[in-house]
Parts: sequence; C-alpha cells; structure tokens
Amino acid sequence: EDAAKSSPSPSKPTPSPHLPSNWNAEEARAEREELYEFSDEEKGAWSNNAGVTPIKSSHIHKIRELMREAPPTHHGETAEANASQPNTSSSPSPFTHLTPQGNGVSMVDVGDKTSSRRVAVARSVVIFPPEVLSAFQVSGQNEMIGPKGPIFETAKIAGIMGAKKTSDLIPLCHPLPLDRVNINIQLINNQAIIECECRVTHTTGVEMEALTGATIAALTIYDMVKAVSHRVEIGRTVLVSKSGGKSDFVEN
Repeated sequence: EDAAKSSPSPSKPTPSPHLPSNWNAEEARAEREELYEFSDEEKGAWSNNAGVTPIKSSHIHKIRELMREAPPTHHGETAEANASQPNTSSSPSPFTHLTPQGNGVSMVDVGDKTSSRRVAVARSVVIFPPEVLSAFQVSGQNEMIGPKGPIFETAKIAGIMGAKKTSDLIPLCHPLPLDRVNINIQLINNQAIIECECRVTHTTGVEMEALTGATIAALTIYDMVKAVSHRVEIGRTVLVSKSGGKSDFVEN
C-alpha cells in the first residue's frame, strides 16, 4: 500500500513550445481530412495505426494557410465542374460558327436556305525577283517554262484541285458540288496575277473555294521556281467579287 502511494502517477505530456496555445489535435485532423478529402479507407487505416506520428506544427500552419487561400466552394465542387456549367445567356452570336460564349464550334446549318446560283472570284499575286525572270523562258503565250514543265499550266491544275478540296482543308466549310472552276494567270512585268473563279448552285457561297484555288496556284508557282531564288514573294490574296446568296460584294 505504501509502495503504491509512493509510485509516481503518469504525468501528462508537456505541450510542444512550437504549437500555438489554441491548437487542438482533433480539429487539426478534421481540417486536414476536409482539405484533402481522404477516403474512409484511409481514415480507417490511420485510426487503426497505433504508431501514429504526431502532427508537426509546421504542417498545421501550412494546412490553415492553404484553407485561407482556397476560394470558398461546396464540398466536392471543382473548378472543372464550374467551367462546364452552360451559360444561359440568350444573346445572339455575331459568328454563325460559334455560340455566344465563343465555344461549341460547328458547321452552320444551311438546310433551310434557298438554293441559288453563286459565283466568287479571288485573286493572288506572285512577285518574281529579276533572277527568276532571267532563269526561265517566257513564251509568247504568257507562260513560263522551266525544267519541270509549263509553270502556269501546272499551277492552274493545282488550283482547280485545291478549290475542289477546300472542305478538306478548311474545317467548317461545306463540301460543295462545284459547277465550274476556272483559273487565269497573266504575267505582267515581274508579277504573276492569278484569278480563280468558282461557281455553284447551292445554299452557301463559294468564296473560300475561290480563295483556296488562287492560293494553291500561287504556292505551286513558288514551288516550281524556288530552286532559282527564295526571294519570290506571294503578295495579296483577296476576294475580288461574289454574287448570289444574301448579299453581293465587289472589291473597291
């Protein structure tokens, strides 16, 4: 009995001088679980572990810091979920390929439009440095002849093929059954002037087809003369005119 009285009673652990005076282990654990959203299995594994390492005060401070910086959200809510919520704005978009929010890219539905005759003409210019004009023979039929053959005739074929492939190159263009593609190339001084005319009877226009045809023809000319000089320049590519559909256009 005397021995029992004389034996010292277990002393309470002395709080770490590095911990704040209002620190509570249970609150810290709850904050950590809420911040990191641990699963029930993970929580169970911790509670069954007898050798749990005490939480360092620096970790507690870091957790509280992160929670103060985090924007207020409902449990389980993420930024991705918020971003995926549809915008209910009913403002019409000036761009027919996009929604008012600038997303949801799609081809325009032209099924309700009236089919009509549509024509578009586009122009592109290739500018030659003097060494190119000196290197190639210029025939009386307004043609440049090189080692690969007639340059302008080859460019015309390439331009026609390009116009027919426009919907494969420009993602939101409609594939069109073109009625006609005609490309004319004239050599004026040191410039090759390319004009591409496209025609179709359809519910949408052929501006992109004409522009594509003129551009592909210009690129083909560049390819056929680049062995002589890389100073060849592809100049302005513009829509010259369009007719049919909602409105007509003629370049000033």
